[in-house]
Amino acid sequence: MEQLLIFLVTGACAGVLAGLFGVGGGLIMVPALAFVLPLQGVPATVYMQVAVGTSLAVISATSISSTLAHHRRDGVHWSVFARFAPGLAAGAVAGAFVADQLSGGALKRIVGIGAVLVALQMVLRRERSAVHAYHAAPAAPELLCVGAVIGLLSAIVGIGGGSLTVPYLSHRGLSMPRAVGTAAASGVPIAWAGASGFVLAGWNTDGVPAPHLGYVSLSAFATLAIASVACAPLGARLAHAASPRTLRRAFALLLTLVGLRMLAG
Repeated sequence: MEQLLIFLVTGACAGVLAGLFGVGGGLIMVPALAFVLPLQGVPATVYMQVAVGTSLAVISATSISSTLAHHRRDGVHWSVFARFAPGLAAGAVAGAFVADQLSGGALKRIVGIGAVLVALQMVLRRERSAVHAYHAAPAAPELLCVGAVIGLLSAIVGIGGGSLTVPYLSHRGLSMPRAVGTAAASGVPIAWAGASGFVLAGWNTDGVPAPHLGYVSLSAFATLAIASVACAPLGARLAHAASPRTLRRAFALLLTLVGLRMLAG
């Protein structure tokens, strides 16, 4: 019951964050899974891969809910997304197989460092004013290359990529609401391709609690996904109705504590 409650609360938080910031919530889900999975008897050699793979599977559902909520508010730049998606997907598949070759300890340290870096980025990021209108989309080769790097890093850490995509799109001129909405949509190819990669990479792996598909724990996925999908529209409403500065700083503090905890072992 305690583990179920952890997953429900974690999923709800991940859903709100997905809608609010355009992130998938993986940096919340991965540490929660990393705490619970060893209690379920998952071996130390694979529990981080299961945590990351399951997180991406949940994001594959959360990102769709968040994207639809932003789309209803005209918050997704679909022409940019169309050029961005192939690189994101290709990078995410590659990232899953890179993560498969890492030790659990190395993967845990990468997630911890990623959490701290994302926290710093969220604290230091400046809001762009409305005068920075988005006049011309970046060329397809740029979006393909940047997307591949974001997809690779996101799949290794188990996130939807919003913490990387939002600053990039904002720097290229999108308003914050549209950067967040487009980042939410960009989480779809990352999560689906990344989760598929973890399913394939872990297909013959022993020790993953049943029922499972490769490195994806289906029981954890179901619990987290129900809560996160239900709460994603709430985050999208907040993103379009109010300044997220205070919430972003609170999220950054939480990520810092999570990252330091994972780095400490």
